[in-house]
Amino acid sequence: MAFILPVKGVLPKMGNDCFVAPNATIVGDVEMGNDCSVWFNAVIRGDVNSIRMGNKVNVQDGAVIHCTYEKTKVFIGNNVSIGHNAIVHGCTLADNVLVGMGAIVMDNVQVGSNSIIAAGAVVLENTIVESGCIYAGVPAKKVKDISQELISGEINRIAENYLMYSGWFKEEAK
Repeated sequence: MAFILPVKGVLPKMGNDCFVAPNATIVGDVEMGNDCSVWFNAVIRGDVNSIRMGNKVNVQDGAVIHCTYEKTKVFIGNNVSIGHNAIVHGCTLADNVLVGMGAIVMDNVQVGSNSIIAAGAVVLENTIVESGCIYAGVPAKKVKDISQELISGEINRIAENYLMYSGWFKEEAK
């Protein structure tokens, strides 16, 4: 059974048709929309500030979402994929964003819609990632604009696949 715990009397809230893996951890002031999935060993810690997630967000295996006490909150839009072992900390991710495996997105970063943070990238504090581009490297910099094919072929494909994958587990639970 997943660890879903209150902090200071505030229990996480989940929308309709969400999947939470049995060893995921979600605590405190966390609100997620519909059709979200939180995968194995993922941690969403709303203990020191709030975390708000839109619809169709997938938080993949080993990812961590957290904030900074009394300073930064996390806002995640719709149709967002957070890759395996990524860290999303005190930042804003707009709609249709892909955060690659092992990427780190730090406090006060703002990632515009239809953007990709490449695997292994480190997006430093206060960076503003333009809409419709790819950021990569350490520290992360803009490497190119995103084509419509990448938006549908990567960002949307991964989000849709995670809806399908979560359906497999929901079927097994019936």
